[in-house]
Amino acid sequence: MAENMSMVVLRGRVLLPDTMIDDGVVIARGDRLAFVGSAAEARDAGFDAQLGQVPPSYDYVLPGLVDLHNHGGGGVGFPDATSVDEAMRAVLEHRRHGTTTMLASLVTADPDTLARRAAMLADLADTGEIAGIHAEGPFLSHERRGAHDPARLRDGDAAWVRDLAKAARGHLATMTVAPEVPGVAGPGGAATALIEAGAIPSLGHTDGTTEAAEALISQVTAGLRLAAEVAGTVGHREMTATHLFNGMRPLHHRAPGPIAACLAAAARGDLVVELIADGVHLDPATVRTVFGTVGADQVVLVTDAMAAAGMADGSYELGPMSVTVRDGVARLADPAAPDGGAIAGGTAHLVDVVRHTVAAGVPLLEAVRSASVVPARVLGLDRRIGTLARGLRADALVADEELRPRRVLRGGVEVQR
Repeated sequence: MAENMSMVVLRGRVLLPDTMIDDGVVIARGDRLAFVGSAAEARDAGFDAQLGQVPPSYDYVLPGLVDLHNHGGGGVGFPDATSVDEAMRAVLEHRRHGTTTMLASLVTADPDTLARRAAMLADLADTGEIAGIHAEGPFLSHERRGAHDPARLRDGDAAWVRDLAKAARGHLATMTVAPEVPGVAGPGGAATALIEAGAIPSLGHTDGTTEAAEALISQVTAGLRLAAEVAGTVGHREMTATHLFNGMRPLHHRAPGPIAACLAAAARGDLVVELIADGVHLDPATVRTVFGTVGADQVVLVTDAMAAAGMADGSYELGPMSVTVRDGVARLADPAAPDGGAIAGGTAHLVDVVRHTVAAGVPLLEAVRSASVVPARVLGLDRRIGTLARGLRADALVADEELRPRRVLRGGVEVQR
């Protein structure tokens, strides 16, 4: 039976977590990776005949990328999609560009709408098309709400969290919360309910103090460790910070706010920070400084993509909010603002974010690790995806020297581009 499995041979500069194989080979047999190593090692392993048909290449062979924060693409936003087929258009837009695993992100909305969207997206999670659901809101700061509907923001509510988790049928993976919002932190709060539901609280869209962020990080870290002990698992999942800097009170030396707490927690290994390193949301110096401060293993690169990813400039929707995209930058449609309103998500694919990160001065291996290994670890899936290693799911991205996608494999199957 195994002999009849389809085989795909990729050759080029193979990127492993800590090294690059200049003339490397990745072989997928069925939906698993059967071999990862040098061309010489492949010949020694008996793959000489297959190598004869695949010449050496300067292309990069990356693991399939993993996006923890993605609101859509290809003209479809997850907060607005009403059917699985519609939502799959957004999934495939990113998959064609090398994102083989992703969370589908929602935005602040009324409880009934969020429950319906979660139930629909749970169908995609059941079939493995997405890895789960990320709810961005509604327990967010009014002052730092960004593109979220102010009329739908609310205090933390543990019972509502349980209702949303039930609608998501176990697929609620993360939720962005602001620590200073009443009902989020403390005993019986929304953060505790999220951990009990198997979801990770993600600190973001906050105008809170350093102390409020520190308290929530301490509470969540302890809760995640306890949950791991009860489950008998090795290690524990880590809390995240939703798109660090964006949607947060700025760092000031006399009022450091939440950013200082997030950086300190990441440096000691208690938190993973998201960065939207797409050339729009953050200055390149900010990106390389964070990598240099906390290390690539505590950074997750994300897109925060919305419906306009992969599409032309124009008018789009992000939940109940109208968005205008001009020169690839999405902003709330605000006629009172001469340059447009608040930034309303991204329009890049994750491989574009990796390219911008490298251009900012971050080493290629580190940038790729933060877009594959680290997010897989956050999801608790690092023994299945996120790395090119024998036995893992055969997810791979072949990109040229400028990190432009050429081929994508997901589960050993070529993704049609």
